[in-house]
Amino acid sequence: MSRKTPVISFFAGGLVLAAGRAAWAIERFPPPDFETGHQLPPTERTAGNPGWYDALDITVLFAALSVGAWLVLKARSRKGVVGLAIACLVYFGFWRNGCVCAIGSIQNVTLALFDSGYALPVVVGAFFLLPIAFTLLFGRVFCAGVCPLGAIQDLVSFRALRVPEWLEQPLRVLPYVYLALAVVLAATGSAFVICEYDPFVGIFRLSGGVAMIVFGVVLLAAGMFVVRPYCRYLCPYGVVLGWLSRASLLHARIDPTKCIKCRLCEDSCPVNAINLPDERVDVQANRRRLVLGLAVLPVFVLAGALLGYGLASPLSRMNTTVQLAERMHAEQAGAVEGVIKETEAFRATGASVTRLYADALAVRRRFAWLTPTAFALLGLMVGLKRVRLSVPAWRDEYEIEASRCVACARCFEYCPHDARNVALLQQLTAEQRDDPEVVALTVGGIDR
Repeated sequence: MSRKTPVISFFAGGLVLAAGRAAWAIERFPPPDFETGHQLPPTERTAGNPGWYDALDITVLFAALSVGAWLVLKARSRKGVVGLAIACLVYFGFWRNGCVCAIGSIQNVTLALFDSGYALPVVVGAFFLLPIAFTLLFGRVFCAGVCPLGAIQDLVSFRALRVPEWLEQPLRVLPYVYLALAVVLAATGSAFVICEYDPFVGIFRLSGGVAMIVFGVVLLAAGMFVVRPYCRYLCPYGVVLGWLSRASLLHARIDPTKCIKCRLCEDSCPVNAINLPDERVDVQANRRRLVLGLAVLPVFVLAGALLGYGLASPLSRMNTTVQLAERMHAEQAGAVEGVIKETEAFRATGASVTRLYADALAVRRRFAWLTPTAFALLGLMVGLKRVRLSVPAWRDEYEIEASRCVACARCFEYCPHDARNVALLQQLTAEQRDDPEVVALTVGGIDR
């Protein structure tokens, strides 16, 4: 079993436990008490999705995850994964408009963990938990073809260019930063940034802000050459699934008893998830790197905490209560001219300004401890990642790194021992089959 970090497991476990919480919703401000006898008109509410829609979404998600696990682990079929991606893109993407989204559910679960007044919808909890459960059992089959964001990127890729490792590693830190920001803002009830800045929801709904639609189109254009740029360098849910996939019971693997080291899987993997054999590990050098990496780990944690401390105040201004309190204070102090509709509406409620300031101060205090804590954990993750990369593991066979692998099944098409290639190899002589170069030319030379 691959190494796991207790802090990561604790953090992910906290999010999972939060999915079971339920409570009630509260009004932010009570309605004004009019002295004229005016009666508030009844509130008209648009009908939400029927209950059977939620049940259908959960059922389709479970079925798609089950099919994905079979296609990746049993059938080992790239064509099947592509078919699944098309079906899920049509259903979860264009028909259901990208919502409910497992990626965005991180925010709902976080808010449920920190706010007892927020009721977590059952369908959102299911979309958060089901991909996690399947990841623990079968690896990242959700990323393979079930996630509509991953599916739309995978389908536009026609030429997979490899990103060099020196650039790959720093880019892979970005999802951690995004996850930390999303958790902090959701925990304080300030914003659901993952949903607000979803690059593909405008495409799914064929409407939306110009900036976000352009962002989505740019990502798709980049995805034609760099496979799944959002999944690899932005997706915060991918971080969670990557953590948990290290402990997965089953996931895509290279059979060491059949591997002939032809390197075709390495060349065909677009996400750099194939680890090469390395039998020349210097144990003493590794020990020194490990000691040094652990020694500087507190520096990464402290740097993250300081960064979070500096960001706490600016991030708190994304909270509507803080925004309102600052504007009210500026108007009362005469620092600005006139009023805005938000402060005018607040005054109409007759609510206490002192209470507003107290609520804003409470929000700021939450930011003051939560942001440094989240970014300290971010620093810890980056430091541990640096330690892992600086201490090469001894291996004598090719292996798939579960945390990076998105189960796209591309490598299966090129494996000489894949069922579809056995017939080709049987046409070779025994001597030719023992020659990796001949095998590579026979299998890898096919126009896929």
